[in-house]
Amino acid sequence: MTEFLNIIDTQLLILVNGFHITFTDYVMAIFSNRPIWTPLYLLLMYKLYMLYGKRSWIPILGAFALIALADQGSVHLFKNVFMRLRPCHEPSLEGKLHLVDGECGGQYGFISSHAANTFAIAVYLYGFLKKDSYWLAISLLGWAFIVSYSRVYLGVHYPGDVFIGGLFGALLGFLMRLIIRRFELPGARSSKAESTYRF
Repeated sequence: MTEFLNIIDTQLLILVNGFHITFTDYVMAIFSNRPIWTPLYLLLMYKLYMLYGKRSWIPILGAFALIALADQGSVHLFKNVFMRLRPCHEPSLEGKLHLVDGECGGQYGFISSHAANTFAIAVYLYGFLKKDSYWLAISLLGWAFIVSYSRVYLGVHYPGDVFIGGLFGALLGFLMRLIIRRFELPGARSSKAESTYRF
């Protein structure tokens, strides 16, 4: 069964990685570049501040803790335990993958830290923003999907790496939101929000 899943994973990888042009190479490389996410994170912190004022530090602190948990958990609970080679380090796939600028990353790829981090923050913030900024909340989930897809497109992760990574991150995001909900906050400043609002 495991061998069958590995075959399917590899075939899906080759299929996604095989559809490449110069423009999409550039776009996918941008989505995979973590420093590029900084303006988005700053925008989200500003949005939380506009909604919850001085007490916005509570969900913001939760977001930082969540990213640390997702990032380190993906390494210490998965990568260092399962030690599954990234496809770009897999000898049997040498010469079969299109690598943008020859980038590959660390030796092990299960699970994807990119997928874990982005889905963690997307699911976490979705619960905070959906009543006031529904489209921003939905866009976060789309952003997490595109970032995860880019990792397969670039040949640095198998689809299974990003799928399980996304599930892991989403679970952490949901659990962190449950923890933060224990803090009752005043109503959001937007007229769309309820007069009394709980995360």
